[in-house]
Amino acid sequence: MTTDHQARAVHLGPRSIAALALVSAVGVVGFGWPFLTPPTSRLSAHAQDAPWLFAGLLVLLVAVVAAAISESGLGPKAVAMLGVLAATGAALRPIGAGTAGIEPMFFLMVLSGRVLGPGFGFVLGSVTMFASALLTGGVGPWLPFQMLAMGWFAMGAGLLPGPDRLRGRAELALLAAYGFLAAFAYGTVMNLAGWPFMSALASHVAFDPHAAVATNLARFLAYCLATSLGWDLGRAVVTVVLTLTLGPAVLRALRRATRRAAFETPVRFEAPRT
Repeated sequence: MTTDHQARAVHLGPRSIAALALVSAVGVVGFGWPFLTPPTSRLSAHAQDAPWLFAGLLVLLVAVVAAAISESGLGPKAVAMLGVLAATGAALRPIGAGTAGIEPMFFLMVLSGRVLGPGFGFVLGSVTMFASALLTGGVGPWLPFQMLAMGWFAMGAGLLPGPDRLRGRAELALLAAYGFLAAFAYGTVMNLAGWPFMSALASHVAFDPHAAVATNLARFLAYCLATSLGWDLGRAVVTVVLTLTLGPAVLRALRRATRRAAFETPVRFEAPRT
């Protein structure tokens, strides 16, 4: 009896993939609508209301995706592991909060998504952000955007190449590079979620619903450089350092737990030798 490849905690079926594609498409619109709508559109006329609308919509869609993935095979063992990892991530998030982007939970999301697969990674990222918001009192209109962004972040780690063959330093380098880039990507998309709330009269980097797309893009880049570049850099560096130092031990522990749980390990029986 031999195993074909690394087990996955959740098998993504057609329904789960369709739900993920739907929520991701709506999420892209929810994050990027300031650059997708012309200044004369009705959505731009309600610039202060649009983030609230998308936040409410994303709550429902993330719940639908979680339900669809659960129906695809999120069994008791996977639920137990989800609870442990989400609780660990939620506990790690407040460490260093408010200090130069020191957020150790990001490296755990990368490694968990890598070992347990994209479906589990999406649910883990979303649930972890929700749990940490309850723990820290960070509940607000930004929370659905954080849940979706972290779900993408952890899911992307599960989609990296070579999950069954790449090991050792090469894998750590891949995960560190992904974590570095994804940490900046997370900060950038979360800037998009909050940027439209700024009043155009308050700053020259605020979103102006009456300005052209190119003008708002320049404003947004200036906003990122002025407000979050240092924070995102700190998050990226911490993710890389923790991945390279603690990554080997955490990967081994996660893979050992996955093998023992034997979620859906595909098995092939070989014919007996004569």
